[in-house]
Amino acid sequence: MKINWPNGISSKVTVGADWLEEAKKAGIDIPTGCLNGSCGACEIEVNGKVIRACVNTIKGSKKSELEVKFFYDPFW
Repeated sequence: MKINWPNGISSKVTVGADWLEEAKKAGIDIPTGCLNGSCGACEIEVNGKVIRACVNTIKGSKKSELEVKFFYDPFW
């Protein structure tokens, strides 16, 4: 599966891989806090859906590519 990262880099990843590890390989530092999904510091947007990268793995998609954007919460 291909991921297009916010820094303009694309990478090939395996479904089930860890978001934080794959982001690091692509030169992306996803902020973290609690690392158990409670705080929301690691939220990213994947094909328009907000996920918490610390507790999710890369899932397959009907599309052959995933578009990742940073999610900004105005209240955080």
